[in-house]
Amino acid sequence: MSYGQGGPQSQWDPWKPQSQQQPWSSGGEDGTPDWAALAQASETRNKRRKLLFIGGGAVATVAVGTAVAMAVVSAGGNDSAHGTPTNLPASASVPNGSATPSFAPTSAPPPLDPKDFISSAKKDTAPLSAASLFPGTQLTMGDTVYKKGATADTTSCATAADGKLPKILTANGCTRLIRATYSNGHGIAITVGVAVFPDQAQAAKVKTQAAKKAMVRSLPGKGVKNFCDAAVCLTTSNAVGRYTYFTTGGFLDGKNVTDKDTKVFRVGDDLQQFIFNQIYRRGQAQASAAANQ
Repeated sequence: MSYGQGGPQSQWDPWKPQSQQQPWSSGGEDGTPDWAALAQASETRNKRRKLLFIGGGAVATVAVGTAVAMAVVSAGGNDSAHGTPTNLPASASVPNGSATPSFAPTSAPPPLDPKDFISSAKKDTAPLSAASLFPGTQLTMGDTVYKKGATADTTSCATAADGKLPKILTANGCTRLIRATYSNGHGIAITVGVAVFPDQAQAAKVKTQAAKKAMVRSLPGKGVKNFCDAAVCLTTSNAVGRYTYFTTGGFLDGKNVTDKDTKVFRVGDDLQQFIFNQIYRRGQAQASAAANQ
């Protein structure tokens, strides 16, 4: 630091308020500026400026964050200590007499029940055939593939039935009896028969009456020889909607079926499940079509 006449001069610092600028000090008596000292001082000021700028940016960021926090706190309560902004635009007011818009309550209609469409001839109007009930040339249930054999479709229901079933079908107004035969490729074949009635009540009644000594006739053909025409076979009956469905199955070699022949029972279960699914899908398709109208 240099001294002039009149005692020591205050050092001028651009970063300190009220400091005074110091005259250039000479490096000698000729008054030539000390350029090395000035360059060092300039470099020192530049370093200070950079540090203060970074620090100032950090302070500014904190200040902005604090202002936002204060605004959030003030908006959430009535504490006067937080201050009330006075330069904010006035809130919009709701005109007198205005009301909240109201809308008529709406709700989606309940889904249509597929069973409604297969329970009465009045609603069950989709085309029906052996091809629609028993499509393709084979079906797969689990890990078993069943090959489809012959099919038959008749309006003389009694001619496709045995035991007590012909009389039961006639008395309850059977309108059609559609059959198809499937084989598992291991010596077992089963005929599935679907009897059609005007309504659900008649189909349910036939199911109950056909519990004993009533069966559909087995249907040979298309690679399947006669079966269940003399031997003891497995027979079942069940109903869904206006349809009663039956199975008659057994061994192709004429052997009697016993309660130990679990393979025959499995084939019977598979075919019953298959035809139930087919009839129910018929109801689903009609329910879907009606819902989209």
